[in-house]
Amino acid sequence: MKSLGDHGPMRPSGQTQTSGGNGDDQSAVVGNERLTALAGAVLLVLIVVELMTTAYLRAGLSAHVFVGVVLSGPLAVKIGSTFYRFLRYYTRSPAFVRRGPPRLTLRVLAPLLIATTLVVIGSGIGLVVTGPRSAGPLLPLHGLSVLVWLPLIAIHVFAYIWRVPRLVANDWSKQAAEQAPGRGLRLGVNLGALMLGAIAAVLLLPSATPWIAWSQTNGTIPAPMIVGMLVATLALLATRPLRWR
Repeated sequence: MKSLGDHGPMRPSGQTQTSGGNGDDQSAVVGNERLTALAGAVLLVLIVVELMTTAYLRAGLSAHVFVGVVLSGPLAVKIGSTFYRFLRYYTRSPAFVRRGPPRLTLRVLAPLLIATTLVVIGSGIGLVVTGPRSAGPLLPLHGLSVLVWLPLIAIHVFAYIWRVPRLVANDWSKQAAEQAPGRGLRLGVNLGALMLGAIAAVLLLPSATPWIAWSQTNGTIPAPMIVGMLVATLALLATRPLRWR
């Protein structure tokens, strides 16, 4: 995938190149990509479920809260692995420099995507803790952040959707696995993060009881969700990230 700001050809993510650089460093690049892809795949499934529960808040608020807390675990892995690549690239690690940065558009959107994602998750957990009577500005903040987040996550998902299945599948291919040892560690990190998120969700779910009662009279699809989906559709039509290959 070639950056809008780069002029050299970029290799497909599944390939490696050891000539002219350290093989271990190149393995780190491939391993980082596969770790990020696996975390992203888990996140995508959870996000789809979370959006589905938003459409049925009256019956699905418990699931909405549970999944929203669970995905904080894989989210931490995704942000951590992305930051690691960012750090290695800008500290001029040869293998990461050769691999190149993401597209310029994605690099520009990334800080905003991370910030809005953290606000969405943080305000959501804050709402569970405070309850509907003491929600204060958290409720409009949650809605506004969702509105901004939806088009950003839509562009991000459709920019990488073709690469993720290949990267995840490569980790289970014997030949490809030899290029990046550590499959067990990558799988363990993601499973561990998922389990920690699930434990946190179980502990926090009883605090959502007041919201479950609230949803029985206020369980309509939130306006920010509707507007956000419309804006996301327009953003995809305008940017056409599916062509970014």
